[in-house]
Amino acid sequence: MNEKKLKKLAIATRAVHLGSEPDPQTGAVTVPIYQTSTYRQEFPGQHKGYEYSRTDNPTRSAYQRALAGLEGADYGLTFASGMSAVDTIMKTYRPGDHIIAGDDLYGGVYRLFSTFYEPLGIELEYVDMFGDFDLEPHIKSNTKMVWMETPSNPLLKIADIENISKVTRAHRIPLIIDNTFMSPAIQQPLQLGANVIVHSTTKYIGGHSDTVGGAIITSDEQLYTKYKILQNSAGAVPGPFDCFIAHRGLKTLDLRMKKHCRNALKIADWLQQRKDIAKVIYPFIESHPHYKIAQRQMSGGGGMISFEISGNREKALEIVSRTELFLLAESLGGVESLIEHPAVMTHASIPQEIREEKGLNDRLIRLSVGIEDADDLIEDLDKALG
Repeated sequence: MNEKKLKKLAIATRAVHLGSEPDPQTGAVTVPIYQTSTYRQEFPGQHKGYEYSRTDNPTRSAYQRALAGLEGADYGLTFASGMSAVDTIMKTYRPGDHIIAGDDLYGGVYRLFSTFYEPLGIELEYVDMFGDFDLEPHIKSNTKMVWMETPSNPLLKIADIENISKVTRAHRIPLIIDNTFMSPAIQQPLQLGANVIVHSTTKYIGGHSDTVGGAIITSDEQLYTKYKILQNSAGAVPGPFDCFIAHRGLKTLDLRMKKHCRNALKIADWLQQRKDIAKVIYPFIESHPHYKIAQRQMSGGGGMISFEISGNREKALEIVSRTELFLLAESLGGVESLIEHPAVMTHASIPQEIREEKGLNDRLIRLSVGIEDADDLIEDLDKALG
């Protein structure tokens, strides 16, 4: 089936078939790993679409088409890591440009923005743009881009993509959404008005904690051309084996995300009943302040939960060190469940005073809920909470 027809089908079907046409020479139903650096040319400058694997590789091309198709986009580019995808976008801006970013960011993104791009003269304004938010007063004559994570990391705040995109489109400013926490199986930002999507494909796209990667997805040809030139020029590309592994993970994305969502919702409901938990943050429980927005733009709550214990930092560190099924580790989105302490681990690069000002305190614990049996995971947490 051609890709135009496929794009009209359900996401579970697209995830299996996009970018996976049978090999014309052998009939292989899985795209081969083209482990090659270069390609024979028929005549100088005449080739079959591939000349050097930094520029393009057949395995990567198939994977990029699949990602773009799942997000309902025309173009997809993949990278060696999520941070190299972020860096590629930031390289298109110049000193004096004003960028508005959400104030609850993954620590690695904040570190890149604050330690590299701000000293270069790029003006970054961190704004609480979640919930019922009016972007218009923050737009300036030199505003060049709006960057959002929704849900945010690790406080799981929800931005109203459609509402914010009305402002960015009126000012012709790109709206870039990090869709890592949701994946295209749960949220499709381009359909809500965003211009560009970023993924750490290390997470739910790959889904098995066995590869590192990133992606930029868009239907804007002008932006795509800029990013493609940088992908080739800077060379932060994934190898064909990583593309093969991530593409394979993509085929079960819809199936996995449904299980992640079911497990996480059950665990969040259970956590809410405990007297030793001060606060539970999960987009699909009614106590979440942005619950109505989440219901409108997401088909599920995702696999991430954050919660605050009633104790102190030492108690939180003790809890994350006592689980057995929940592995104490950074990252997220794999089939196995993970637990971490953001202030010490993933968000340690954010200064303490800024963390606390935004609500990222030392009592906060973050869960990446996997696809194990939910009751087994609850029992593991119950023992750790003690």
